[in-house]
This record gives sequence, C-alpha cells and structure tokens, in this order.
Amino acid sequence: MRDFPTATVRTRVPVPLRFADGYSADAELVTFHGLTDGREHLAVVLGDPGPAPLVRLHSECLTGDVFGSARCDCGPQLREAVERIAERGGVLLYLRQEGRGIGLYNKLDAYALQDEGLDTYAANAALGLPEDARDYTPAAQMLAALGIDALDLLSNNPDKAGQLRALGLDVQTRVPTGVFATAHNVPYLRAKVLQTQHTLPLPQITVAPSALRRD
Repeated sequence: MRDFPTATVRTRVPVPLRFADGYSADAELVTFHGLTDGREHLAVVLGDPGPAPLVRLHSECLTGDVFGSARCDCGPQLREAVERIAERGGVLLYLRQEGRGIGLYNKLDAYALQDEGLDTYAANAALGLPEDARDYTPAAQMLAALGIDALDLLSNNPDKAGQLRALGLDVQTRVPTGVFATAHNVPYLRAKVLQTQHTLPLPQITVAPSALRRD
C-alpha cells in the first residue's frame, strides 16, 4: 500500500545524452507536479522499462557529476548507471539532494573538516547536521507517477531500498554498482561501508598506504 501523496507528470522531453568518454544514449527527461519537498527532481527514462525496471536513485553531486571530483564516486556511478539502465530499460532519478541532503556549501564545509581527519559522517555531525538528511518520498512519488510499482534498485545503499519499501514500493532486488576507488576517495568509501553498511567489498577499495592521505 502506498504511503505518500500523489504526484503527476508535468513534462516529457526527449534529450540525447553525450558523455565525455564518447558514450551516448537517448533519454526522455520527465518533470513532475506535486513533489512533497518542492524541489526540481528529474526522471531520466532510458531504454524500454519493463514490468520491473532497473532504477537508480542518484543524489545530485555538483563536484562529482559536473567537475569530476575524485573525492567521491558520484560521477562514475552516474555514468555507469546511465549505461546499465539504457541496456536493460529503466529510470534514473536525479534527486536534488546535494551532500546527502545538507546542501553544497555545507558539504564543502564538511570537506574542510575531513581534511582535518574526520570521516564524512563525523564531519556532518561536527557541523550540527544529520549524517544523511535524504528523504526518498519524492522518489517514490516520481516512480508511482511513471506507473512503476515494482523495480530492481541499482544501489549499494540499503537505506534507499528500505525507504522505498517502507513507502509501499516493491523493491525486488538491490543490484550493486561498481566500485570506483581513487587515491582520494578510499576513506570516504570505507566510511560508507563501516557507518551505513553500504555493500562495497572492502578488499576491492584497498589502495597503497601512500594513497590514503586526505587531500
């Protein structure tokens, strides 16, 4: 049973996607009326979604998605998700929840504290902010407006699946994303595993000790 207000589709627009590495895909971008938080979240429909499409909830990351920051894995996850969803058919929800919902400026303040030795969650707490402020009710609204009740979720984050299930959606399988480790983001990835039980295999994100410095 759904436990959220109804949203409706506002606009559907075909948009060809082109990435810097040469990959391209045809997408349909969908906007909505009635989302609970009033933000301009976006659905990116790729391929031919079936009865249980592959879905990715991707939180906006200006530093990673646009500028290619190596301090997180957001940019590579976005690129991977588009290709995997296009191959199978499904939807990427681009959610305007920068910095796990704390906003861009606060995220950069947290980065400064990480440079002093705090992990990504402790840095948020030191600023008096939640470790993760994201609410996936708008995501559930968007999926319902697109006629999606059952899905496979492309994510390493158990909280995303848990919130969608609590809202009444049938998350049949949680499909892991790739592991995108750099010399700069291993502490960040490790914190996600240890603090919020992300399903990232720790042996695959181990790099040489010299790469564990915080930049």
